[in-house]
This record gives sequence, structure tokens and C-alpha cells, in this order.
Amino acid sequence: MSVDPYMRSRMNETKSYVPSFRIGEPLQGGAVGQVVASRCEVLAEGDWVNSMYGWREHYVANGEHLMRIDHEIAPVSTALGVLGMPGLTAYVGLHDIGQPKAGETVFVSAASGAVGSVVGQLAKLKGCRVVGSAGSAEKVRHLLDELDFDAAFNYKEVAVADALGDACPDGIDIYFENVGGEHLECALARMNLFGRVALCGLISQYNATEAPRGPANFPQVLVNRLLLKGFIISDHFDRIPDFLAEVGPLVASGKLKYRETVIEGIENAPSAFIGLLSGENFGKMLVKLGPGPTEA
Repeated sequence: MSVDPYMRSRMNETKSYVPSFRIGEPLQGGAVGQVVASRCEVLAEGDWVNSMYGWREHYVANGEHLMRIDHEIAPVSTALGVLGMPGLTAYVGLHDIGQPKAGETVFVSAASGAVGSVVGQLAKLKGCRVVGSAGSAEKVRHLLDELDFDAAFNYKEVAVADALGDACPDGIDIYFENVGGEHLECALARMNLFGRVALCGLISQYNATEAPRGPANFPQVLVNRLLLKGFIISDHFDRIPDFLAEVGPLVASGKLKYRETVIEGIENAPSAFIGLLSGENFGKMLVKLGPGPTEA
């Protein structure tokens, strides 16, 4: 099962794009599992399926909200990560909003995460110069040595403004926003004319007890004629076929790399979720509930 940053907002009694979790009911979330019995015409016993029935070890469903996955192309876990919602989010945000062109500079915050790591690699494949921020020296090395980022910095050790000044001397053309706060303000200060900001997440603000301050330099959006667009991936499921057709072969061939942090046991799902919000994960954070196809 998957744990994802957006789940934090569902724990508040606020109006949002998705209903809040209800006390006394199982939490929803992405999960892959195997059909152990079926009276459904389109799904057979043994099939592996993707669902939103996470945070539980088994369930009964009518098959309407289950999607069969092909575990021969890649491990079933990738349907929750690089070939699932995070990968699709990276693909849509970069291609549809960022519209990258060869030679442009792309800055990705939370670049070692499940979304950011895919954004950076796809941008490199488009011929862009890619800069990423991450929260540890180990993650920075991963971005540089394994994912081939052109520059990366640890935002916990260096000021974001200074790091971007050094890493983006010619400015930023596309900013893929996962963090918010200081990252957004500093990125806006470096954006080039007609730059694009794909606003995917604001994880630095999810636990805020008071309304966070907006960027003090927000007028830069007007002055530099920027496109700043927030997006929710559930509005873009029509892009799934194009995404899988392009990214699936990249994953299968090893041209697009991914990492997973796997925590064992549903009883450890809360600590996995908290760890995700504090940056303990490398790539996609998952909770393993049972054996996979090669272990059954």
C-alpha cells in the first residue's frame, strides 16, 4: 500500500479537492493486491490489481474500481510509484504545464522523492539542465551520481537563495514545486521571462498550525509574465495511456531509475506516513502487507 503527502490534508476538517477521512472508517489510499477469489467477469483469481483500498489487508469489491496491472513489465509495486500516480503526476506537470524545451533550466524541489525524481529524469531526457533540492547529503549524492542531475543541494545545510544563485546562474525556466514556503519564494526570484511553475505540492506547510505567509515577491509572477498553475492529478487520468506508453519502456529498459522505501506490516503504516512527511523516504514510500508475485 502507498502513503502519500496529500493524505495529510485529508486529516483536516477543511474543504478541499477530496473529502476528509472520517473517524471510525478505514483510510483510503493506493494499493496493489492479488485477487484471491472472483465472481467478476473481467477479473480472475490470481490477477494483480490497483485500487484505492489501501490501509487494509483485504477487502471485498465489485470490481468497478479495480484496474488490472501487468507485473511482467515491472514489479507490482511500481504501479504505486514510478508507473503509478506519482509518475503520472511528474509526467503531466512537466510536459503539460512545464512544456520543456532543450537547453532550458528546470528546478525541482523534493527532487529525490517519488515525483521529483521522475520529473528530473524526464527533463534530462528532453535535453534540459536539471537542478534539484533534497534534505540530506545522501539524497544529493543520489541525484548527482545516480539520476544525472546537473546540480543539487541540501536545503537543510545551505540557504535556498544562495544555492539557486550558484546552481542557476542563467535563471530558471521551469520550476516543479513540491515544497512551498522558502523554496517557492526563492524560485520566483530566479525565474526567467515567461517561465512556468507547476505547483504540485506544498509539503512544508501541511502541518502548519497557522496560515502560512505567501511569497513576499509574488509580483514577480506579473513582472516576468510567469505561468503558475496548480494541478490535481485526478483531473488528468485521460493522460494515463500516453504516460504508460512513454514512461513504461523507459522503466523496463532501466533508462528511468527509481527507488522505493518499503516498511513491513500494516501496523507500521502510521510511522511510515510520518516518516514520509519528515523526509525519511528515498523515492516512493510503501508499506508491504504480504508477498509479491515472486514470493507467493
